[in-house]
Amino acid sequence: MRDLIIFIPSIEGGGVEKNLFYITNYIQSKFKNIYLITADKFKRNTFGKNIKLITPNTTYYKNKNRFVKNIICSYLLFKNFKKRKALVLSLQSNFFSIISSKVINAKVIIRLNTSPEKYISNVFKKILFKFLYSFADEIIVNCHDFKKNLYKNFYLNSKVIFNPIKMDKTKKKIDFFKDFKELKIISIGRLTNQKNQIILLKALYLLKNKFKIKFKLYLIGKGYNYNLLKNFIYKNKLQKNVKLAGYKKNASNYIKSSDLFILSSNYEGLPNTLIEAQAACVPIISSNCPTGPKEILMNGRLGDLFNPGDYKNLCKKIYNYYKNRKLLKKKSILAKKYLYRFDYQDNLNKYVIVIMKYIKN
Repeated sequence: MRDLIIFIPSIEGGGVEKNLFYITNYIQSKFKNIYLITADKFKRNTFGKNIKLITPNTTYYKNKNRFVKNIICSYLLFKNFKKRKALVLSLQSNFFSIISSKVINAKVIIRLNTSPEKYISNVFKKILFKFLYSFADEIIVNCHDFKKNLYKNFYLNSKVIFNPIKMDKTKKKIDFFKDFKELKIISIGRLTNQKNQIILLKALYLLKNKFKIKFKLYLIGKGYNYNLLKNFIYKNKLQKNVKLAGYKKNASNYIKSSDLFILSSNYEGLPNTLIEAQAACVPIISSNCPTGPKEILMNGRLGDLFNPGDYKNLCKKIYNYYKNRKLLKKKSILAKKYLYRFDYQDNLNKYVIVIMKYIKN
C-alpha cells in the first residue's frame, strides 16, 4: 500500500482551497497514511486527526510567493518520501508535483483547476505543458468542456469529477446592503487578471452614467489588482456604488442578500461561486469563458452569458435584468433542479475510486 500525499504548496482561501478541505477531510476515513505537504501553517484541528502535516520548520515561507513555496514543497516531498512507495494527489502547482513525483518514482494524480488557456497561444509553453502532463498517471478536470479542450489542444486524456460542493441549506444570510432598495450586486473572486473585475467596473460605470441606474456592488476577494480597482473606482466616482469588501470566509451567506451575481472571468475551471449562487436561487450573469460557466448555466438556460471582456454587452445584460427581473429569476429557480450534478458525496466518492486505482499498485 502506498502512502497518500496531498500536494498543495500555497493555500490562499479560494475555491481550490475549499475543495482541498472537502477532499482531504473526506478521504481520511477511507485510507491510512495520509500526508499533506504545504508551505503554509495551520492550526492542527483544521484537518482530521488522520492527516499528517508536513510543513517547513519555520514560518519564513508563509508570505513568500508561490514559486518559492513550490520549491520548498518539492524538496519536502523528496526528503520525506524518496525511499517510500507513494501516491501524490496534486491539487496545485502541478508542474512541480509531476517532476518531483517522478524523481522519487511515485504515482501522481493531477487535478487541474483552471483551463490552460495561457499555454495554448505560446508554442514553447504548449509543448512543455503537453510533455510534462503526459507523465501524470491520471488527470482530473472539473467539467466536460475542460476535458474536450485538454484533448483538443494537448491530446491529453482526463477524467471529469465536478467540484464537490457542500450546499448551504440554512437560511442564514449576512446583509451587506442593509436598507438599500435598488439593484444589489455581488461578485466573488480573487482580485486578479484572470477574474477580470475591471470589466465589471467599466460596465457599471456605463450603467450609472448612460442609464442612470442606482445600484450597489460588493466585490468579495483579495489580490494584486486591489489598487488597480480602487483607483478606477475613485477616478470614476463610483465610491458610493462599489465596495471592495475583502476576503470573506462564508461567501455564500453574502450571496443570499443580493439581487444579482456576476462573474467576469477571462478563464475558469468550474467556478464554485456560480454553483453557490444557484443554490441561493440568485440570478446570474457570467462571462462565457473557458471553462465552466457555459456548462453550469447549461448554455444560457440557467442564467445569462456574455462574451469575456465585452463590458458593453455586460452592461446591456445588467440593464435588461433591471428592467425585467422575472425572466432571469425564472432561470435561477430552474437552476436549483440541476444542482444534483455537483452532489458533495457523489463527487467525493469518485475521488476515492481514482485513488483506489493507484494506491495498491
